[in-house]
Amino acid sequence: MANYDIQAIVQALHQVRDDWRDSQSRVRDPSARELPSPEAVRHIIEQLKGALFPMRLGPEDLHHENEDYYVGYTLGAALHSLQRQARLELAFNARNGEADAQAISDRAGAAVGALAAQLPAIRRLLDSDVVAAFKGDPAALSVDEILLSYPGIQAIIHHRVAHVLYQHGLRLLARLIAEQAHSRTGIDIHPGAEIGAGFFIDHGTGVVIGETARIGENVRIYQAVTLGAKRFATDEAGNLRKGEPRHPIVEDGVVIYAGATILGRVTLGKGAVIGGNVWVTESVPAGGSVSQASLRREQRDEPGSS
Repeated sequence: MANYDIQAIVQALHQVRDDWRDSQSRVRDPSARELPSPEAVRHIIEQLKGALFPMRLGPEDLHHENEDYYVGYTLGAALHSLQRQARLELAFNARNGEADAQAISDRAGAAVGALAAQLPAIRRLLDSDVVAAFKGDPAALSVDEILLSYPGIQAIIHHRVAHVLYQHGLRLLARLIAEQAHSRTGIDIHPGAEIGAGFFIDHGTGVVIGETARIGENVRIYQAVTLGAKRFATDEAGNLRKGEPRHPIVEDGVVIYAGATILGRVTLGKGAVIGGNVWVTESVPAGGSVSQASLRREQRDEPGSS
């Protein structure tokens, strides 16, 4: 039989938590949870997906005649729960200042209200993403197949909701939504990234899109593509400077093939084609193309090369 003292372990874990909270200058509130719940956020995003696409991502026994009732009920429940999670995030962020409960509640309500107002526009954007996937993939048999089974579409649904929350200061909630898509699909899109209509990620596994990336309309990328930062700026004390533009700008109609890595605040011009498994750290003009063969030619043509 195993030999252990549960109570001693409980006490030791209690001490570790206290030490951590002290090191982070945390204010202890024994009456309630301090931070949003990942499980609650997971349930909220599933509800929102059902409300956006009730006959595809809603309950299996839903009928058309009950569609509006289901959407209304589900939206009400999801937004109410989201507002509670938003209050937790905002209160936690204000923990070292004068936390005005009414002001926090008002800010949470405004942010969630902004998301609610944008849901019809989000649905239209997602429709354009589904159509882009259908047009861009010869293996796709229907738009329904894409919505139900394509990981890229699942990731962009999460992103389009998370991006609105990010814009309205709910960055932890946005990140939780993004990371739930990441864990499910293998596609890592930071909620700060700006992505235009008609976006299609084919296959998807290993795609990384950084916080300050800007992507235009009708862009198509394939698996294992990275839109990342080349370097990280620091302040005088050596700390990373947050939020500065450091990821690529991808203009309308660009195609980026599998395994390509694009780093830094470079611009891929309108209609550019980036071949597979290339490393790009300089801007590419509109209509330009980059491939392994072209990079090898450039290296041979450099002065002093042999």
